[in-house]
Amino acid sequence: MNETNIQMTVDGTSYTLPVRNHQTLCDVLVKQLKKTGPREVCGLGICGACTVLENGQPVATCVQLAPLADGTEIVTTEGLARDGELDPVQEAFIETGAFQCGYCTPGMIMTARALLNENPRPAEPEIRRYMAGNLCRCTSYYEIIDAILKAAERDPASTKR
Repeated sequence: MNETNIQMTVDGTSYTLPVRNHQTLCDVLVKQLKKTGPREVCGLGICGACTVLENGQPVATCVQLAPLADGTEIVTTEGLARDGELDPVQEAFIETGAFQCGYCTPGMIMTARALLNENPRPAEPEIRRYMAGNLCRCTSYYEIIDAILKAAERDPASTKR
């Protein structure tokens, strides 16, 4: 097995980790760093459940090779909270009940956070387009859209995250 050491910052903590050249970023985050947010579901990068922010951009970690994350800053759902306060997107998802089983929720939250970082006041059609890569089998997408609109209303500093 070919291994290489990579350095990355995950949720504000710097790590130097040995990774196999064929190992996915999701595998490293879940198995080595014990993160519970990224969830490998499809293994093809099409469902969004494994989404994290890499240098501020949403990334499907199930298809990204771990060595490519060398030198990056990763934020998972565990890293969104600040000083014990949930991120406005997390709060809005809870308030609107924008989940049922919760399996896809971390990826939905991370993609929604990326959207609000890019556009703090998106309209519903933009939300629908941006979230199209995140699939949920349990709940209504209406609550998810409502949660994102609610988070946008209360998150004037979303571009600073």
